[in-house]
Amino acid sequence: MDCLVLNKTVTACLLFNQVIAEVLKIAQSLFNTCLLFSSQKNEFHTLANAKILLSDCLACDNCMTSEEGARVFQQNQKELFRILNLNKKCDTSKHKVLAVSICPQSLPYFAAKFNLSVNDAAKRLCGFLKSLGVHYVFDTTIAADFSILESQREFVQRYQRRNQEEHALPMFASACPGWIRYAERVLTNLVTSHICTAKSPQQIMGSLVKGYFARQQNLSPDKIFHVIVAPCYDKKLEALREDFYTALYNSQEVDCVLTSGEIVQIMEQKNVSMKDELNFGADLSFCCFLRFDEIKEGDVVRHDGKRSDGYLEHIFKHAAKELFGMDVKEITYKALKNKDFQEVTLEKDGETVLRFAAAYGFRNIQNMVLKLKKGKFLYHFVEVLACPGGCLNGKGQAQTEDGKPDKTLLNQMEEVYAAIPVRLPETNMHVQKMYQDWLEGMDSKKVQETLHTKYSAVNQTASSLDIKW
Repeated sequence: MDCLVLNKTVTACLLFNQVIAEVLKIAQSLFNTCLLFSSQKNEFHTLANAKILLSDCLACDNCMTSEEGARVFQQNQKELFRILNLNKKCDTSKHKVLAVSICPQSLPYFAAKFNLSVNDAAKRLCGFLKSLGVHYVFDTTIAADFSILESQREFVQRYQRRNQEEHALPMFASACPGWIRYAERVLTNLVTSHICTAKSPQQIMGSLVKGYFARQQNLSPDKIFHVIVAPCYDKKLEALREDFYTALYNSQEVDCVLTSGEIVQIMEQKNVSMKDELNFGADLSFCCFLRFDEIKEGDVVRHDGKRSDGYLEHIFKHAAKELFGMDVKEITYKALKNKDFQEVTLEKDGETVLRFAAAYGFRNIQNMVLKLKKGKFLYHFVEVLACPGGCLNGKGQAQTEDGKPDKTLLNQMEEVYAAIPVRLPETNMHVQKMYQDWLEGMDSKKVQETLHTKYSAVNQTASSLDIKW
């Protein structure tokens, strides 16, 4: 009997030790993930493996799995150099076509940092990337054109259905991956059902490069290595989305996201400055999508909006015209609690018919969500951005060496961005042509499949609104 008890005790101890070992493995994995987020060491000016610090990641601090952490960890300069080195080897079957897409809010960073015009910055950045071995450099403004046009149409449709569908309004913008991540992982379907289904510019750019462009070049999507240069770290997380993946070719539509600051790190490693034109060779063409001629003065364009792609302004003007027959030339913002929460209204016959808001930063986002849940939400549309101050203030480009906001540089970027000419998405003839040639018309099934997605809550926590930002 004593032996039987002893054997059971030993067996129980062994099982307990196995459980403890598994717990320790999980704890180690979680610890590594926490280090990924919360390390106080600033990696911004060190060419090392990509790390998302808690202060950099703008989604909630418990929303990343260990698998996602490992995949984000791979999105760094070393991955770019791995492909560049692979292309130098004799086995051409393993070569990749390297395409880099640059976000419009990144260009002002390079212009301000190196004291250049935005057009010079675009040309020299393109020249630098090509000197590394990049084959194509694209401007993601065209992807934002598609995203804004689809968002405009969806808002008008939602507004017209507002009395029939409970969740038709308000509509929240879907362009910011930090906001989307927070909404899906922390908030409920009460919120996610209000998010616009139009894909973000980064998602659409992935479809353009790995879909449309790949077919144009007679390439399999997995033969293209697509890099996005962006102002913030959250786009690294967005690149991992399941709806951002082509199963047929086992290929992500964006393979790697590098921040503007990480590109500067590569320049520093190569001992190159964009100020010195001699560093960039003869080919200084900035390859806007479908247009590979040399850039001419004025060819860099942006959308309305002081620090972002301007979803609020474009949708507001479009809705005023389509719904009420009113041409709005200028928009007047009214600051409310702070400069990062502003509203815009449209009056007709003494009645407020449109009420829009811009909510930047998580404090404003939390207040917005609380009002929605309490049934005290007055807005028809909200442009939601996770970064206080908007996209230009992304933490991948607007920080000092010690990790603090670089206000001087941000002010310079804002001046550069404001001086770029505005082009309405509707006037881009390439976009209109691609709706027909690539997407089979504006109302086609292919438009819904290619330019739209669905957002839904995947993890709900009781204390989601108690997070302090």
